[in-house]
Amino acid sequence: MAGLLSLGARAMFANQAALQTIGQNIANANTPGYSRQSVVLTTSPGQYTGAGFFGKGVDVQTVQRSHNEFLTKEAASSKSTAVADSTRAEQLSRLEKLFKPGTDGIGNAAGQFLNAMVDVTSRPSDPSARQVALGRANELAVRFSNAGQQLSELQAGVVSDLKANVDVINQLAKQIASVNDQIAKTRGSGHTPNDLLDQREQLISQLGERVAVTTLPADDDTVGVFIGGGQRLVLGNSASTLQTSGDNYDPQRTVVSITEGSITRPLDESVLTGGSVAALLQFQNKDLQDAKNLLGQLAAAIGTRVNTQNSLGLDLSNPPGKGAPIFNVAPPRVLPASTNQRNASGSFVNGVQASIVDASQLQASSYRLTSSAAGSYQLTRLSDGLVRNVNSGDIVDGFQLSFAPSAPAVGESYQIEPVSAAAVNMRTVLAAPTGIAAASPVTASTSVNNTGTLSIDSIYAVNANIDTTIAPAAPKVPITLAFGNTDPADATKRLYTLTLANGTVLNGSWAAGQPIGNQPAAGIDLGFELRTIGVPRNGDTLTIDVTKYASTNNGNAKAFLNIQTDGFIGRRLQPDGSITLGATISDAYASAMSDIGSRVQSANYLSGVSKSVASEAEASRSGEAGVNLDEEASRLIQYQQAYQAAAKVLQTAQTLFNELMKIAG
Repeated sequence: MAGLLSLGARAMFANQAALQTIGQNIANANTPGYSRQSVVLTTSPGQYTGAGFFGKGVDVQTVQRSHNEFLTKEAASSKSTAVADSTRAEQLSRLEKLFKPGTDGIGNAAGQFLNAMVDVTSRPSDPSARQVALGRANELAVRFSNAGQQLSELQAGVVSDLKANVDVINQLAKQIASVNDQIAKTRGSGHTPNDLLDQREQLISQLGERVAVTTLPADDDTVGVFIGGGQRLVLGNSASTLQTSGDNYDPQRTVVSITEGSITRPLDESVLTGGSVAALLQFQNKDLQDAKNLLGQLAAAIGTRVNTQNSLGLDLSNPPGKGAPIFNVAPPRVLPASTNQRNASGSFVNGVQASIVDASQLQASSYRLTSSAAGSYQLTRLSDGLVRNVNSGDIVDGFQLSFAPSAPAVGESYQIEPVSAAAVNMRTVLAAPTGIAAASPVTASTSVNNTGTLSIDSIYAVNANIDTTIAPAAPKVPITLAFGNTDPADATKRLYTLTLANGTVLNGSWAAGQPIGNQPAAGIDLGFELRTIGVPRNGDTLTIDVTKYASTNNGNAKAFLNIQTDGFIGRRLQPDGSITLGATISDAYASAMSDIGSRVQSANYLSGVSKSVASEAEASRSGEAGVNLDEEASRLIQYQQAYQAAAKVLQTAQTLFNELMKIAG
């Protein structure tokens, strides 16, 4: 009877354990990270008798969890990539809103300002037309400034998000270290702490959403967690900490570092291959910086071009003078590395200065200046990695370098940003409408004795070579232009002679539609362009003289109209000395919108793909380790019936025992 009672009791306990485990599975069916558990049952060794081996029932060996190491790591890794892609796509979608198309865009505002100069051309002395043009200029400056300010706000938001993510990472690392410690203490029990293992995997998965991790199991059942290509975050029951600090060059930007004891190492986004932190760093260091440079290039080029043209004309002051700047153009920023040599007062011993020389050649890029040896300086254009050897006084991409108070020492570095601050600092600095220099400094008139049909279309200054506001020692004006015979070398052209007031005689060849006065290749660079209508005859003359009535002259206002179709943005100096044609205002802004738009489209596509991959990986993991309620319900019935059968064995054994006692009595 004892054997039968023992068999029934063991069977009841085994089935009760199975029912309890099934109940645990059902209770945690919707718990994130829970792995399905099952009872491992083994047959107890049989007992030898003269009649053979008789079984002694069933034993509960352990409770194990359904788990696949490969699928678990694959799910965590794909989720980390998906979070990184979705984070960057979200940030880029915010950035895209700053590059507005249509009437709300910067390109349209620039066009409206230049179109307003048409009315000034028609009515150069009308205060209302000038006021409208000045108002359009202010609207353009405000749009640039607002866009630049919103870029700064995006940067502040990135810094805030990075700090929040780093705080969460540090908390998760401490929790993983604590769970590691608890798991290590259960090592001698001979059984696996399933719930602790699930908790640790869930924490690692949550950590991977913020920074890509790799794990390495240890002999004591703990897991080492590493980030950034091998940097230790968790080892055993100890955890390192991450921290944020200002960028080595720009304190408005942030870097993420890992601290192990007394050693702090910065983490580059290129080695943080997943998670929201890597995406935020990439957005900050690449996408956001590129957007600042694209907007800044537009602001600096447009502002400088307009200011230059205004300075070439005459305003309505009494007496008329050179036009003052209309826009504020911020100078280049030079950011020394925080590790550069300093004086006792904290100021830097050495320095680099930069100034804009030709805004049309400014590129949408930042630069890095380094010194690897005494007297040797390398300038790297960060947008494409182009490296050039430079020295003080060199002009590169439209800006000039100078070393002051002294040249950089070996090992020092500087980040140069010629245009990144141009948009946020753009504003109108001309308050009076009379300051718009609509008049050309020179006026042209035809001789009454001309026999051809030649007439004046326009004349305006294109550079400062003909400055009539200061009496030169050898005056150029008045200038007499006399047309001669047909050019023997080209029958479509006519020869002409320019006689300057100082006696200088310049000869040239003219074709219909060709401007006169600004042909540097032919040795004629008088600082103005004269355009005519009609056909001159041999002996016809024009006189170019100082403008006497600035209030009725619209020559320089006409020059403003050419800005809209002039490709003056992003020109490049070629090795052979030639300069490539730049982009117009509308083309440059469209290119900037296209650049950001293509990044958004690419990021959204990658985000969709990575989310799909992560979803499939999680489905595979859940199929292996997740709880299926239908299966658990079936197993519940199975073990319930087994439990009832085991109880029946006990009941039978008890009945037999009672009968035996009656017989014995």
